[in-house]
Amino acid sequence: MILLMVVPLVASGWLSLQFLTFQSMQDGPQFVGFQHYVDILSDPRFWQSFRFTFVYTFVNVPIRFVIGFVIAVMLDQLTKTTRGVYLSIFLLPFIMVPVVGTLMFKQLFEPQGPIYYILRQYFSYKLLYNELIVKTLIILHGIWYVTPYVIVTYFAGLQTLPKQLMEAASIDGATFLQKIRHVVIPHLSSLTILIALISIMDSYRVFDSVFVLTERMNPIYKADVVMTYTFQTAVSLQRLGKANAMALLTVVGIMIVLIPNLIMSYREQVEAR
Repeated sequence: MILLMVVPLVASGWLSLQFLTFQSMQDGPQFVGFQHYVDILSDPRFWQSFRFTFVYTFVNVPIRFVIGFVIAVMLDQLTKTTRGVYLSIFLLPFIMVPVVGTLMFKQLFEPQGPIYYILRQYFSYKLLYNELIVKTLIILHGIWYVTPYVIVTYFAGLQTLPKQLMEAASIDGATFLQKIRHVVIPHLSSLTILIALISIMDSYRVFDSVFVLTERMNPIYKADVVMTYTFQTAVSLQRLGKANAMALLTVVGIMIVLIPNLIMSYREQVEAR
């Protein structure tokens, strides 16, 4: 933990206080204090990328929850053989190399793709890439790519649900939806917190889909997220100190979002003892 987390974090914090580029590495870093943080907090492009990252997370995470939960419940009603076939199909996007999966997803909306053909043939709509379309595709890809993880996690949780609880609910006259509301959802609450933690962290680090769908981060789409803007700052602008400062601010932002979920998870574990 010290080697993989503490040491890189301390090193990143030290670099964030230095002015350093690839060309000035031989001369050594120049101490600038907290100037990088001041520049970032007054940088319109940083806040633009932060807003889209927030929108991406705010839209993606709840939709993944709903779709993943519904499909997991449906899979639980199937036989083992049929269930295995569907699970294999649903897992394909998740086990695919991210860049390859994004390229395949993008081809669906290209002029030779099936979705483009349907929109053009039946709705007389010619799909043109602009800021709104590209951002929408990035969000849709995030749902398509990560929802299989939610499905598998919820499905695994459903296998631990005691049959006696469901039978007791049936005897009491509960409907299927009432069983879901009062038996299944409370039983999966700890898993829901876990999925929320993973999904939020995953949304913050989105990079591959943005890189591909914006055609290597073309600025005309204004679809930068925090990770792509950090990458551009480090590689294109060669501002390594500023990029490290942005990375640290991202870590702090993630922790602020995750702390309430961590507290809820801790309390549940204490109550379960």
